[in-house]
Amino acid sequence: MPQQQIDINQLNQAKANVTLTQTLLSQAIEKSSSDPTLAQEALKQAAQEIASVNQVYNTVQAQLTE
Repeated sequence: MPQQQIDINQLNQAKANVTLTQTLLSQAIEKSSSDPTLAQEALKQAAQEIASVNQVYNTVQAQLTE
């Protein structure tokens, strides 16, 4: 069985997205009482980043099972 190549760029992008998601969630928590609208927007952006990370995860999983 040949060794699968994982796209390092995808993993680096996922890592950056996780970091961004952590920042957005922290901002949402900090702003939740003083600015609910800003908190809601941060949560929406965090959800988008989570979806992006999930897509990379699924791609890597598919590569590993080939």
